[in-house]
Amino acid sequence: MPAVGARFKGSNRRGVARWSTKPRVVTADAGREFAFVTGHLGRDMTRWSYGFEPAADLTHVTESFEMLRDMPWYFRLADRLLMGVKDRETDLEKNMSETLRRLKAATENPDAAR
Repeated sequence: MPAVGARFKGSNRRGVARWSTKPRVVTADAGREFAFVTGHLGRDMTRWSYGFEPAADLTHVTESFEMLRDMPWYFRLADRLLMGVKDRETDLEKNMSETLRRLKAATENPDAAR
């Protein structure tokens, strides 16, 4: 079970860009909420949250994020040049459905997710 303060490795890709992060868990309330922050140079940048709500034999999952700081200019430049992203917040919102699809697939068939 993850604990507040724990870190994990996150892997990301978009177009030709590949990078990893080492987010920090900020909420670990089993069955209710899991949240972590990503950072850069010791500063929290984005908080990601997953809320869990039981419903019959299902669990509804809600994903959200909060931009805690403006991205440094070189992140914005990389977004545009390497990834073709003009509006980071809109892009993150659009890609949340893929994250939720993958989470659903992993929980329904854990062996396939490995």
